[in-house]
Parts: sequence; structure tokens; C-alpha cells
Amino acid sequence: MNSLLKITDLQKTYKRRNESIDVLHGLNLEIAEGEFIALMGPSGSGKTTLLNLIGGLDQPGHGTIEIGGQRIDSMSQRELARWRARHVGFVYQMYNLLPMLSAIRNVELPLLLTKMGRAERRLRAETALELVGLKDRMKHKPAELSGGQEQRVGIARAIVTDPTMLLCDEPTGDLDRKSGDQILDLLQGLNESHNKTIIMVTHDPHAAARSSRTLDMDKGMLCLSAAA
Repeated sequence: MNSLLKITDLQKTYKRRNESIDVLHGLNLEIAEGEFIALMGPSGSGKTTLLNLIGGLDQPGHGTIEIGGQRIDSMSQRELARWRARHVGFVYQMYNLLPMLSAIRNVELPLLLTKMGRAERRLRAETALELVGLKDRMKHKPAELSGGQEQRVGIARAIVTDPTMLLCDEPTGDLDRKSGDQILDLLQGLNESHNKTIIMVTHDPHAAARSSRTLDMDKGMLCLSAAA
């Protein structure tokens, strides 16, 4: 497999009042195109910080992040925003859907940042909803959907731009086991059938077992890499 992500000597420190908090300590990581990675570890181990750095939502204090041959750690905020819109789809634990919008309007939102016309946006959003099995619910608002359906809308929104990778932060954390398994089936299908690179933060070994590789973090460092 071709390498998609290469992280070298990554460090991140946050300032809190007069205190410096070291979150990541010289982390090195390489992920191949088409991998499904589960990122595990206790709360405060740096998992979400690492995910945010990979997604260009934050910038490191030291080290390099190269994705698809591009150094995102040295990009400006404007460059990062354009890069994220093209290359990253985010899936959150709490869905982050706008309650006043229908499912299809929620899915269309990332496309508003493009030069795509209204008809093409609509077609792309319908296709994404069909892919996650919710085309018949596209006019429903979030309050009219189950938690599992809301998360599938969230995944449709994440894939509507055909991103290079999906970054998932506890995507099954707010769901019961049955709904969670349906979301994991969907993610696994996107990985295996559409070759989407997925990095998923999770506390659940059951969810991690769906990945192709599990990375364990503790105190800002990777401490174990094993095949799932």
C-alpha cells in the first residue's frame, strides 16, 4: 500500500493560565492509504488532540504532518481550510446536525464551500444518503430520526465531498450496541468497498476489532501497534 500519512516527532503543548501541559511527546506514525485505524487509550492520552492535528483543526508545536505528499503543519489557516474541505470528512459522537435543517440539507452543507451548482449539490447529497441507506429519510429533520439514523446522516455529510480520509471521534459512543454495529458495518464497508482511509478514536474494543490496525496511546505517546 502507498503511504498516505506520515507524522514525525510530533509535539503539542497547551497553555493553561501559567501552566504548560504537554499532550503529545515526539510522536511518530505512518498510515497507508486504505487503512482502517482504531486509536485507543485512556481519557487524556492525546487521542482527540492527535485526530485534530491530522484533520488540520490544530497545529503542532513541533514536528511534521505530511498527508498525500503535502505538509499541512506549515499551512496557513486559509490554506488549511481549503485543504480540509477537499480531503477530510469528520464524524462526531454527537452527530452535530443542525436541527432546523432536513437530512439532505445537513448533508449538503460541506458542498456550500465549493463552486458546485445547486442541482449538482442536491444530486451528490442524495447519492451520499443512498449510500448510507437513508435516501427515504432525506426530508426528515434530526428530531424525526433515531440516533443511529442521525449518525448515518453525519457519515453521509462526511463523505459527500469524496474526501481522502474519514476522521471519526467516538462514532458509536452515544449509540446502543445494535445501532453501533450498523454504523461500524457502514464504516467497514466504506473502507473495504470504497478504499476510504479511516482513523477512528474509540474506547470500545468491540469497535476497534473492526479496524485493520489498532494503535494504543498513553500519556501522549503511541505504546502499542497490533493487527486487529
